[in-house]
Amino acid sequence: MSLPLQKLDAIEARHAIITDRLASGPDGDTFVSLSRELAELDPVVEAVRAYRGAQQELAGIDAMLADPATDREMRELAEAERDEVAERLQALERHVQLMLLPRDAADERGAILEVRAGTGGDEAALFAGDLFRMYGRYADLHRWKVEILSASEGTMGGYKEIVAEIHGQGVFARLKFESGVHRVQRVPDTEASGRIHTSAATVAVLPIAEEVDVAIDDKDLQIDTMRAQGAGGQHVNKTESAIRITHLPTGIVVMMQEERSQHRNRAKAMELLRTRIFDLERQKRESERSADRKAQVGSGDRSERIRTYNFPQGRVTDHRINLTLYKLPQVMDGTALDELVDALTTEHQAALLAAQESAS
Repeated sequence: MSLPLQKLDAIEARHAIITDRLASGPDGDTFVSLSRELAELDPVVEAVRAYRGAQQELAGIDAMLADPATDREMRELAEAERDEVAERLQALERHVQLMLLPRDAADERGAILEVRAGTGGDEAALFAGDLFRMYGRYADLHRWKVEILSASEGTMGGYKEIVAEIHGQGVFARLKFESGVHRVQRVPDTEASGRIHTSAATVAVLPIAEEVDVAIDDKDLQIDTMRAQGAGGQHVNKTESAIRITHLPTGIVVMMQEERSQHRNRAKAMELLRTRIFDLERQKRESERSADRKAQVGSGDRSERIRTYNFPQGRVTDHRINLTLYKLPQVMDGTALDELVDALTTEHQAALLAAQESAS
């Protein structure tokens, strides 16, 4: 697949125009908008210039080899150098192709992370807790901020369900392939005979929606207030600070009781509601855009089993890309999770490239 030269010219021209306009001292809003666009174009233009530089270098070597006046020693040097430059040019072309792939507009956003215990009772809740801690450590390594929105603890520890907000640069891009069913195989602490049990937890990762993304009409909302409930059903405070919001058109229900202030619980509930409606619309668009959802890494279907964590063998297997790592402790402490994320991202990019090639 050859690169679209006209598109490369247009990108470089746009980069030059933005640079000139920024140098002229535009007003505040324009400056912010142009600076953001320039930041997105900078790495693309850098890749294009490196590619074109390698093209010129290769053309110069070919001209030297084609010239009968080139002496034998220079010819041998040029031939040896040609292979290295041709290989570099091929790698740069691939890099530019990846830079030109359509970007998910939500990639740079923060995300809502939802982890729920699935089949397996108490052991599933413990595993859901382990997964949440894994993502928390991973977030720390990337210097992201994690804020728990709601949590329902398991009777033996862990969580029946936990929902958190993660803020930082590129959060959704790094975590979006984590949605699905995660399966664990291990001997529970409560198992006297040492038998291996299998249980599961479901993970959902949604890009955080902004107010401009989703228009919500007040008449479409049913808002109920109640006292916040603690463990065992006891009331944790005497005021009706807990909020439950039902979005009537979609049937989506969100509840928030973590804060003592009803106002703050309502604000957080609305943010979560916007995010879930936004995610529903994104899923619908993705389904319409791609008849064959399997061209991507998984379907994004949260009922799809995506990964198995086998504790007796110390291995993690991602079933979508048939990748097995014998680094279970490092994955669970977040330090090796990037190896899975990088492999999933590469596979996704390869699928997008293949789709572009078949369409051209």
